Order: sequence, then C-alpha cells, then structure tokens
Amino acid sequence: MTAQLTAEKLLPDMSEAERRRAERVEAVLPAIAAAAAEADELGEFPPGHVEILAESGLLGLVVPEEYGGLGGGLRDLAATTYALGTVCGSTALAFFFHCSASSRGMLPLAALEAGLYTEEEAPQIRAFAEKVLFFMGRDRKLLANFASEAVKASNANVLIRTSATRTEGGWLLDGEKSFGCLSGTADYYLVTAKRDDVEGVDGLSLFLVDRRSESARPRTKWNGLGMRASANDGLVMEQCFVPDDLALTVPGGFTRATQMSRGSWVGNQVAIAAIYAGIARGVWEYALARTMAATFADTGKPIASSPMHQVLIGEAEETLAEAHLWLRRQVDLEASDPPILPKPEVVQSWKLAKGAICERAFTVASLALKMCGTSGALMDNIIGRSMRDTAMGLVQAFPSERGKLDLAKMVVENEGWQGLTTADNLGKPASNGTTPAATAAAGTA
Repeated sequence: MTAQLTAEKLLPDMSEAERRRAERVEAVLPAIAAAAAEADELGEFPPGHVEILAESGLLGLVVPEEYGGLGGGLRDLAATTYALGTVCGSTALAFFFHCSASSRGMLPLAALEAGLYTEEEAPQIRAFAEKVLFFMGRDRKLLANFASEAVKASNANVLIRTSATRTEGGWLLDGEKSFGCLSGTADYYLVTAKRDDVEGVDGLSLFLVDRRSESARPRTKWNGLGMRASANDGLVMEQCFVPDDLALTVPGGFTRATQMSRGSWVGNQVAIAAIYAGIARGVWEYALARTMAATFADTGKPIASSPMHQVLIGEAEETLAEAHLWLRRQVDLEASDPPILPKPEVVQSWKLAKGAICERAFTVASLALKMCGTSGALMDNIIGRSMRDTAMGLVQAFPSERGKLDLAKMVVENEGWQGLTTADNLGKPASNGTTPAATAAAGTA
C-alpha cells in the first residue's frame, strides 16, 4: 500500500495528478524541516530554500503547463501550504505569497476569455498576464506580492497610497508596503499601486519591480512574534522606475480581473488558512508522540494514559478535526466544478472559515503546550515556534471578529468590508462582494 502523503491528511481524495505534485512537496519537507529552528531564531528566510523550491518545480506549482508550470490549482496550493506548514510555517507563508502572484496572470486571462476587455486593452492585459506566468513557471523566478500598507481605512483592510506616475517609457512608483514576504529575496516584487491620473479603484494597477532596483529597498527588519523567517520586511519605493512591459495599468483592468475569482478577492486566500491548520497538525503529532514515548517511573505506562492527558487528547483531536472540516469545505466551495454555491455565498463562508480555522489552530498549539508541560515549553522547539506562528493566524488578513461582523453586514445590509481601497474612494460603502470595487479586495496577498 502506498504511504500516505502529508497533504493527504487534508485532502484524502487527491487525483493521480494532484498526488504526483504532492510527492514533489513531500520530497522537500525534510530539508525545510531541518532549517526551521535556525531560521526562526535568526528571523531570516533560508537562502537555500529558493534553490530547493526552484529545482523541485514548485515555484510553478499553480502555473499552467503551457507556461512551464506544474498545472496545479487551488487544491494543490492548499495541500502544499498545509504540508509545508507542518514543518515550517514561515516557509509555507512565503511560498503562499509567491504563488498568490499567479492570480495576477490567471485572472486577467480568464477575464479576457469572458470578454471583459476591449480589443485595444487586450494586448497589454495578455502580455502582462503571460509575463507573470512565464516568470513563475518557465523561468522559475521567485516573486514577492505586495499590497498591504501601514495606513488604514475604517471600511477596508488595505488602503493603497502607493502612487504610479507616468514617465517616458514606464512609470515611477512612490510609497511603502508594510507587509509581504520575501523582501530582499524575491527576484521581482509584484506591487499594487494607484495611477495618480485615474480616480478610485479603477486606478489600481500592477507592477513587477526588479529586486535589484536601486530605488526599491526593504522597509524595516521584521521582528515578528511568529512567522519570523518569512522575510516580511516590507518595501520602500522612491521614484522607482518600472518599464511599460512590466506593468498592467489599464484603467479598471485589475478590478475587472478579480471578478473572475471563485472566492473572496483573488480566490486563493483559503491557502493561507491551510498553513495554520498544517502547523496545528505538525505540533500536535509532535506533542502526542513525545507524550506517548514518555512513561511513568512507577507503572511504566505512557504519560499520555493519565486522565488529564486523555482529556487533552480528546479536545485536541476534536479541535483539529473541526479546523480540517472548515478548511476542506472552503476548498471545495472555491475549487469545485461546477460551483456548489454562488460567489456571494462562497465569500460569506470564507468570512467565517478563516477565523474558525485559525482560532482552532491556535487552540491545538495551546493544547500541545499543555500536553508537553514545562519541559516542552521552549522557544526553540516546535512547541514554542508553533505557539507563536499560530498566534499570527489570529490577526493575519483579518481577525475572526472582523469576519463575523463583515458577514453580518453582508446579510443584513448587503454591504461588506472592503479589503482594498484607495484614498479617493474612502467613505464609499462596499457591496456584497460581487462588484469590481468590492472584489478588488481582502487580505494581504
């Protein structure tokens, strides 16, 4: 019988093609795990991981084969971030941010097929979309994805103030990005900025910034509570030149593309939640094995046989199962063909699922801490790392309280909390998640 892959603990119904891609992931897990403790201690993304991910072909995991990728989809991405999360949450998060860039290629191409662009707009749309996909697949380039900024709006998760100004042969970008993995490591930074000559969210545009540009630099050293080795150093751009062939600046081009997603915004946010479920799986398996191996001196029985530990085991298994059920349901809603539910209902489900998964992951890490006791409560082991990493899931993208409130507003008032807006769009209510303004939305990807 074929051994169960780590990814199959989340998706036991993998197709043969999905399983082949998951085998590539399984092959790199030992090397990723071996570097996790030191990477967390140093707070740095291991440089060797870039070569590992590139040589395995995983940088093109969700890129179609015609662009040199592996042809995976959302199920593959969720399964991969889950598996990576079991050994190193930081690597899983950085990998997600790289893969999330693929949506800036896939969604515009889908929007082209749907006839959302004019004949005049189509060449620029196609050229940029294919550039992104070829970079990730054929060329095995590592991309960082920057949207988040330190400035906030009362009705949105991300307020875009980074500006793009027309200049000869391209654009000049000015602004700061506060969050986005792989600062100083990625080959290109995928940056969301606003054209200063186009009003509202229609001015939102995409740019590929070469890491070697002298006008782009990391913002500040990331010293986070958790996910410390994901290189979340942000990005500062000062009159940073981006040539036309590395930009998608068609007015409304980005927002029209997001209409093609199956879930919220670009439709891959569930793979972030999969990371935290994976971390929970990894730390719980460690805690259970450790406690089963330890015995009482007087009886010789496993310490796990004590009533207290059995209560912890029951609660952790239940909580972990709940996290997996929420995660599988959301993956099914966003990846099933034909769709199970209409998009507004899928978005509503995501608002609940994100918080439910991440809060349960943190609970499982807490139970693992109790399971192992004082001797297991170390900063530099999987217990300490997982407690800190899962804590980041409580706040990343949006807390569970924000998701519940947004869901209520969508149900009662037919409005939602925008994920992404612009300074000249402040105060405008978000819709229920189906219009361009609202779907240019949520999260940090």
